[in-house]
Amino acid sequence: MDSDSSGEDFEQVLAQPEEISVPGEIGIIPLRDAVIFPHLVAPLVIGRPKSLAVVDEAIAGDRIVGLVVQRNEKEDPSVDDLYPVGTAVLILKMLRFPDDTTRLLVQGVARVRVSEFLQTEPYFKARVIPVTSKREPTVKVRALTRSATGLFNKIVSLTPHLPEELAVAVMNLGDPSRTADLIASSINLSVHERQGILDLADVKKRLEKVYEYLGREEQVLELGSEIQAQVKEEMDKSQREYYLRQQLKAIRKELGEEDEMEAEVREIRSRIEAVGMPEEARKQAETDLERLSRMVPMAAEYSVVRTYLDWLMELPWSKTTEDRLDVRHAQRILDHDHYDLEQVKERILEYLAVRQLKEDQRGSVLCFVGPPGVGKTSLGRSIARALGRKFIGVSLGGIRDEAEIRGHRRTYVGALPGRIIQGIRSAGTSNPLFMLDEIDKMGFDIRGDPTAALLEVLDMEQNHRFSDHYLEVPFDLSRVIFIATANALDTVPPALRDRMEIMELPGYAEEEKLKIARRFLVKRELRAHGLKPKQLQFTDAALGAAIGEYTREAGVRALERRIATVCRKVARQVVGGKKRPVRVGVKNLSKYLGRSRYFREVASHRNISGVAVALAWTEAGGEIMFIESNIVRGDGRVQLTGQLGEVMRESAQAALTFIRSRAEDLNIDDTVLQQCDLHIHVPAGAIAKDGPSAGITIAASVASLLTNTPIDPETAMTGEITLKGRVLPVGGVREKVLGARRAGIRRIILPEHNREDIEEIPREYRKGMTFVFADSVADALSAVLGPKGKRGKRKVKRKQR
Repeated sequence: MDSDSSGEDFEQVLAQPEEISVPGEIGIIPLRDAVIFPHLVAPLVIGRPKSLAVVDEAIAGDRIVGLVVQRNEKEDPSVDDLYPVGTAVLILKMLRFPDDTTRLLVQGVARVRVSEFLQTEPYFKARVIPVTSKREPTVKVRALTRSATGLFNKIVSLTPHLPEELAVAVMNLGDPSRTADLIASSINLSVHERQGILDLADVKKRLEKVYEYLGREEQVLELGSEIQAQVKEEMDKSQREYYLRQQLKAIRKELGEEDEMEAEVREIRSRIEAVGMPEEARKQAETDLERLSRMVPMAAEYSVVRTYLDWLMELPWSKTTEDRLDVRHAQRILDHDHYDLEQVKERILEYLAVRQLKEDQRGSVLCFVGPPGVGKTSLGRSIARALGRKFIGVSLGGIRDEAEIRGHRRTYVGALPGRIIQGIRSAGTSNPLFMLDEIDKMGFDIRGDPTAALLEVLDMEQNHRFSDHYLEVPFDLSRVIFIATANALDTVPPALRDRMEIMELPGYAEEEKLKIARRFLVKRELRAHGLKPKQLQFTDAALGAAIGEYTREAGVRALERRIATVCRKVARQVVGGKKRPVRVGVKNLSKYLGRSRYFREVASHRNISGVAVALAWTEAGGEIMFIESNIVRGDGRVQLTGQLGEVMRESAQAALTFIRSRAEDLNIDDTVLQQCDLHIHVPAGAIAKDGPSAGITIAASVASLLTNTPIDPETAMTGEITLKGRVLPVGGVREKVLGARRAGIRRIILPEHNREDIEEIPREYRKGMTFVFADSVADALSAVLGPKGKRGKRKVKRKQR
């Protein structure tokens, strides 16, 4: 149902209707979308059977009915769905139409409040009470009436569909109550807001509510006017620019001059055709080029679109470098650049052999894992040189933003593609060798997880349609050879690890370092410092001393720095006028490098019980680690120190439990553990230590202390133990063995299950070393403490009373 008023009804609005008394009982017509105020004339459309029955009853009588608004949109409302306050109206006219609807013209008579519903069938009928308001207006009511009238006049001037006659009618009413009702029926209000005004019998409160709605309407209309004015101004400006541009084009055409914009568009289109983009990328480029042609160069988005087109045109969509598939040539390059690393070299040669048999072979994803300084990055450069491919290196260490891999959306200011696409662009080919350095050093935060973004990059099954957020078109990465490097794989997610072929690069033995220094490092540093081979020479003994006494690492980076130090000092002597060649030997090495930085710690622990040497794996390679035990008088407590992790603490607890459970077999006085406190310490307490492989060493240290039997300091051990005394296998055996060799260890105790790992270590690196394989803790203790009969027994002195 709807209500409406027009300019023809103003005389009826202004005219004071005859006093009409409202009967105490009247029929009720529910309304869904209209509120009729007293003294106002409005049309209604009636269609419900109940409402038609009310009209028929009223036409036959006094023509008075009640109009009450529904709280909801129900087709058949109940008594609870109706507001209690409505309007009693007089039916002025009635017309019936063939569509079974009846149109009424009604005039409001008075506000009424439904006190009681007398019936609901066949129509609503209720007992009503007229709602009257105060007749004598106060000063505040007059002021509110005047303010509301003035604000309403302003709204009429801002609203095209409200005629000026309506403002005149409001000004001439003179009745605050009728003024409030007429304004409320004329402005844009919801049905429930109008019902709220109808509910207010107090004229002052009604005027205040109407004035509040008028203020809101004024703000909306003024804002709309401002928006329209801005839009019109922009349209006028654009139309003016377009008109001037068309004039300028016509003038240039008459003068025979070419439009710069047209020339630029034509140049870009020719470049797009020459690049050889895939169909999807070409369509995107043509779409953006069409947008660019319709822009003015001063527009803010012009540079954004132009930069995007430049990226599309500069990417090597179809440009590739031809692989050099000569296996012998590749082997010569790899052997020339790197010593050893046979496993990695063999993998590259296998790749070349397969490419010779199958040309459409996809790229591969390798991951070089090893300690710093073993040549992971330089090996990638050598592989690219052997294949004849461009080399691109990207360091991923510290990256925490996914956009570094996938790029930024073009909606951001200063958006750019990710590092993958940037690397491809700088390479100039779609099949370079891409080195992802420090893949284990990536992190994540609120900006996303870059390791998750790498899943698509390193997946050969889906990276042929890699989607960069900036490009928004797929780019084929399937022909790229990706090589990642890492010091450890613990921080690399399993899903990413699964997409790569892991190749371990272990640390170098001292013999290998000597050969690398002689074949590569010395020559490189001589060239870097402007020295000739005859001006500076190193003896093998000097290089060996530099390796053993001035460096302690798995790689050769620190060794290279030591050689560089010698070269700098010799270069200063040459510049100072020294003519004679310099020969660096063991005797004069300290003159250039200072005193020795490292010494063999094993010699300082001879004939000391409670000290055992453990083998540890770190990201820098294998190391030895001393575990010390001591006892003091106490009550059987155990203390663990040395920045130990939770796993290592649990290993210590397991070792102590085993020792106590086998005290008699190990010839240990159990009363010592009951009457003394045991302290286990791992030196270098500022360095965090963790892992289960020190379990057997802790057990040996405690057993050595309690049996008062020193352990040979040139014996080291590694292995995880169980409460029942079994020795479990450990990892990193090669690195641990090399670390032990560097530290001067000559005898190593390993778990029985690691026997095969020793066979993989070259024989020359095992020369002079003895390996003992233990299947149980008892086997290991027998190997380090000797037979049971040769062991002593530590006793506690009793206090004298």
